[in-house]
Amino acid sequence: MKSQVTSLGRTLATPASRRKPEAWPVRWLVTDARRLPDPLPAIRRLQSGDGVLFRHYELAPVRRLALARQIAALCRRQGLVLLVAGDVRLARAVHADGLHLPQGLIGRAAAARRTGLGQVTAAAHDAGAVRRAARAGVDAVLISPVFSTASHPGAAGLGALRFAALSMLARHLGLMVYALGGITAASARRLRHIPKKGTAAIQGMAAVR
Repeated sequence: MKSQVTSLGRTLATPASRRKPEAWPVRWLVTDARRLPDPLPAIRRLQSGDGVLFRHYELAPVRRLALARQIAALCRRQGLVLLVAGDVRLARAVHADGLHLPQGLIGRAAAARRTGLGQVTAAAHDAGAVRRAARAGVDAVLISPVFSTASHPGAAGLGALRFAALSMLARHLGLMVYALGGITAASARRLRHIPKKGTAAIQGMAAVR
């Protein structure tokens, strides 16, 4: 993740394996090629210490690299933490702070760590994925979709109760937890009393606290 400004920047420069949980972002902006084709304006509205999870899987490699470089430079200027999703080479090329793994790639966490990437997170949609993430040495899981979301039309969300159960399991296994999927001001209130590190969203970042 990225930060070269003030004491926060020095903290975030520490490898994630030695970084205290309180130094991790509470809010993540997740980029999406369809719903947020140009993420730069949204990133500029973030506050120092927030995080950006760069996906944009659909872009051709050259275009994805170019956009990732723009985002990485912006994150450095604003004191933001940057994760690149699903591509170790790209994460290293833009000097990202870490890697995010889709649920199906959780098993690659250890290999990603050996490349020197500091922070590794993973998507988890069920208890099995949470357990695999813990065994693989992942730092944090983004549990999703908590609520129905435009990213997966027609798919039912986990709901607050199932999210709470998965969050409890993840924390018991030593993982930090973020809620992702259908996060709005109203839905975030439904999660207020469920222990977690924070929340992530493609849109509705004002609700992510």
